[in-house]
Amino acid sequence: MTAASFSVSIPQILDGDFDAAGVRDYLVRAEELGFEGAWTSEQTVGGAAMLAPLELLSWAAACTSRLRLGVAVIVSSLHDPLQLAAAATSVDRLSHGRLDLGVGSGGDFRPFAAFGVARETFIASYTEGIELMKAAWADDPIVTFHGRFRDADGVSIPLKPVQRPHPPLWFGGGAPKALARAVRLGDGFMGAGSSTTAHFRGAVAAVREELAGQGRDDAGFRIGKRVYLVVDDDADRARRAADEGLFRIYGALAARFGDVAVTGTPDQVADGLREVLDAGAQTILLNPMGFDVAADREQLERLHAEVLPLLG
Repeated sequence: MTAASFSVSIPQILDGDFDAAGVRDYLVRAEELGFEGAWTSEQTVGGAAMLAPLELLSWAAACTSRLRLGVAVIVSSLHDPLQLAAAATSVDRLSHGRLDLGVGSGGDFRPFAAFGVARETFIASYTEGIELMKAAWADDPIVTFHGRFRDADGVSIPLKPVQRPHPPLWFGGGAPKALARAVRLGDGFMGAGSSTTAHFRGAVAAVREELAGQGRDDAGFRIGKRVYLVVDDDADRARRAADEGLFRIYGALAARFGDVAVTGTPDQVADGLREVLDAGAQTILLNPMGFDVAADREQLERLHAEVLPLLG
């Protein structure tokens, strides 16, 4: 638990105009309070009116100087790898090397036809896409890559990320093959906010088994989890707010998740976060479920002043 770090989510859902001043103040305050990073997520299609993650991170880079800037996760199976690699490089450059890039396949329920992606081969295409992104980030400005789905023959990509060999790659997912892929290709695993602590505990065990089986040094592989939460002196009100927040993000799918949010009084929230740490999280992405920037800012202050000190 002593090695644990804490990051926060960036308010990303719009119910009206973008509150630039409010989000800027939120980010500046998160940096002042000593949080490690500020993260986004991705929902290109869905019920939430959500700003695109890398675009928001490029804006956040101008508001901050120290915070790591992450996304967990981009559903990279729905993106062109070279364009995604270029966008990530730009954010890494604009932030002077502060990007953490989370990727995931997204699962077979995605509307692949809307993105021109074949459902039958999306996993193979997704994995190949990661390899092409790494080739685009490599030192050689001339990239040659011959894959099953893509063929790049001597294309010029002179702009490279600050971080070498590339920004840290965090993988999402929970299936055994996804976890094995995370260890083989990634630098970290980020458990989804929509997964329970019990499910996360099992995923951590599987990741550690893969690290040993693949001969990887676990010191170079980070394990984290996004945690949706609401701090409120009224525990029942906190639970209702979390349920409303999850429905706002996921719609009817939220009913399938089970008990994923950590809610209640500061003591109760600290207990829930302690369980996540005990399950194996080395970093926790704290995701307040306020309904505007001001509410998230209040949660940020309470987490720092009333909850995190209880974790020792």
